Amino acid sequence: MSKTQPARGMRDFLPTDVRRRQHIVGIVKSVYESYGFEPLETPAVENLETLTGKYGEEGNQLVFKILKRGEKLDTASSELADLALRYDLTVPLARVVANYRNDLPKFFKRYQIQPVWRADRPARGRFREFYQCDVDAIGSASMTVEAELCNAVGAILSKLGFEDFTIRLNHRELLREILGAAGMAEDRQTDALVAIDKLDKIGADGVKGELVARGIAEESAVKVLGFFDGLDGDSSNESILSKIEDFIGGASRSTGELKEVIRLSRNTRIKVDPSLARGLSYYTGAIFEISVPDLAGSLGGGGRYDGLIGMFGKEQIPACGFSLGLERIIVVMEERSMFPEDLSATPADVLVTVWNEESAVESLKLAEELRAAGLRVLVYPEAEKLGKQFKYASQLGIDKVCVIGENELANDEVTVKNMATGEQFTVKRSNLAGAII
Repeated sequence: MSKTQPARGMRDFLPTDVRRRQHIVGIVKSVYESYGFEPLETPAVENLETLTGKYGEEGNQLVFKILKRGEKLDTASSELADLALRYDLTVPLARVVANYRNDLPKFFKRYQIQPVWRADRPARGRFREFYQCDVDAIGSASMTVEAELCNAVGAILSKLGFEDFTIRLNHRELLREILGAAGMAEDRQTDALVAIDKLDKIGADGVKGELVARGIAEESAVKVLGFFDGLDGDSSNESILSKIEDFIGGASRSTGELKEVIRLSRNTRIKVDPSLARGLSYYTGAIFEISVPDLAGSLGGGGRYDGLIGMFGKEQIPACGFSLGLERIIVVMEERSMFPEDLSATPADVLVTVWNEESAVESLKLAEELRAAGLRVLVYPEAEKLGKQFKYASQLGIDKVCVIGENELANDEVTVKNMATGEQFTVKRSNLAGAII
């Protein structure tokens, strides 16, 4: 017998699940569109070479590769895959921009809500197939881009009901400046970033051990982790940035850009966090991540990636993006009971009964009349006893049931039963929709 469970790390979505997902996606789309972002979709499958080398050491290991097909499959070859499921929505966007550059506006603002796949170990809020809600601005190096992205994401979370989120902000170059000030050689800094990205998952001791294991001097590891730890009590961004500048030996372009993002966004939920690393290697400037108190990990993140599009063409085009993790947002909202109650509502406003096989055509006609009036209508598919049809309506939570029996047909009337109160009334068929509404 075949298994009925979906593959590990994948899920089925029942109607209530889908309604909740649609509720979030609807708010995400409305906010993104209010900021002038346009929709984009890309294929689930990309050429493997499109994805390879874009995500860094650990990201490359999590790409779902697709085995070659038919004659292309040569078991003597070590290259058994030439395609892959997309890992994120950013690299496909970079490919699209490079491919359609002449068809796109100078400043291209797009949002994209589609599934991505990662060969990751499933955990709470972490799946192998999940949706990302991306928003990106292409073509400008101005910090107004970062500010708008933070404002848009903040607006979405506020509309969803989040009141305790923080947008953590850092800069990839500033992080390298901090590592350099701690005595780490430039050729070891990429390794250090991979380890520091795990700080909120494995703690300072775990990161220290990994830094040392990667060949970084223990003295440098202790110095940089001690610096991060010393900033935990700071409440103001100004104080944190001042301490960073003291540590690295003065103001830099990176600290200046962070100050500009804060000035332009005026978003009080932005918090400078110099330990934020973001594991993907394509980031070149400001980076962000959304944190809430009761979730290990983030609700989303992103940053500036000015060098990625140039990997697909001759032109280097500045770009910046933010990605919301739909699955993690759902996990937190479910645990906090944040979804509106009516999202678990019935699939229909009205159930139309079938009196007998001969009158089924009238039941179907009546349903069409009610739908034309804007009601959601479900027709019971069989001519069973009315008690069974009423019970079915109760099971689905349908509030009104329309009975069109022999007497009703003869008098051009319909009997309506209110399932909540048990009351019944009869009304002329022409007045039915208005009476129900």
